[in-house]
Amino acid sequence: MSLKKMKKEELELLSNKEITCLILDESKKSMSTADLFRKIIELLELPESVFENKIADYYTSLSTDKRFILLKDGTWDLRNRHTSDKVAKVTDDEDDDDVVEEKEDGEDELEEDEFDDNEQEDYDDDTNEELKDLVIIDEDEMELEE
Repeated sequence: MSLKKMKKEELELLSNKEITCLILDESKKSMSTADLFRKIIELLELPESVFENKIADYYTSLSTDKRFILLKDGTWDLRNRHTSDKVAKVTDDEDDDDVVEEKEDGEDELEEDEFDDNEQEDYDDDTNEELKDLVIIDEDEMELEE
């Protein structure tokens, strides 16, 4: 269904990310974070203060959603419109230091991580310390805060 044909009440039932998908799909072009969020505010008839107060949260939600890709020019687009000739995969073995790179011809190549064992342990300890106060909320809780 077209965004223009949707009623405000129908749009209010969608998340900002779902509306973003519709905007990008209909526009057929990439758009900046600000342009996308302004379009959402316009569609939902929200006050301008929402833009200033929620633009950072909106950017974060786009950057954590795999449906979107941030292009080199700083605009967002739907990931399914872009292809990559190389896909990096991290193996899930005991040794997480190996990265498997899939080449165009389908061959896999292993690359060793550049950390030596001591550097890796220091990094892990620092990261664990920094993350100890991290609070994880799910997408539904984030949308409730909006």
